Amino acid sequence: MSLQSSEASSRTRIEDFLYQEAELLDNRHFDEWLALFADEISYVVPVRRNVDQRCNALSVGGLDDVAHFDDDRQSLGARVARLSTGTDWAEQPPTRTRRLIGNVRVAPQVDDSCNVRSNFLLYANRLETQTHLFAGERHDRLESDGSGSWRITNRLVLLDQSVILAPALSVLF
Repeated sequence: MSLQSSEASSRTRIEDFLYQEAELLDNRHFDEWLALFADEISYVVPVRRNVDQRCNALSVGGLDDVAHFDDDRQSLGARVARLSTGTDWAEQPPTRTRRLIGNVRVAPQVDDSCNVRSNFLLYANRLETQTHLFAGERHDRLESDGSGSWRITNRLVLLDQSVILAPALSVLF
């Protein structure tokens, strides 16, 4: 197998993994989704800031700034557990979601891991009229689990909006 066909095969497997992840979330299979993450996961959704165009227009908060999510395995597990109880007020009735994943860019694979960037559009609808769109980019670090599957070890989600207008942020990215 040539290097190009090997890279194309790896890219296809990574894209399929991201599509499967989106399907798990849209179908509310949160425990299965959580199993895609490594034990040492870092899952961060920083607050975006509006800045002067002479500065970095894509500015995000620093390590000491507030984030929408700044989770490790334990806190991400707690989010999933709360969503699975059926008693989370922000999820009564449950939000219907549809995730579109695109523009997948895979950096050259090093050892058994790679860096992947992808764009997403997340449509969320609750009740009759509560509709929200979230758009952004994800930066993922994926590691092979040795059996041909991937585990996410690091996720940075850069939302395009700096102000979230949804009454609650109960969706996962």
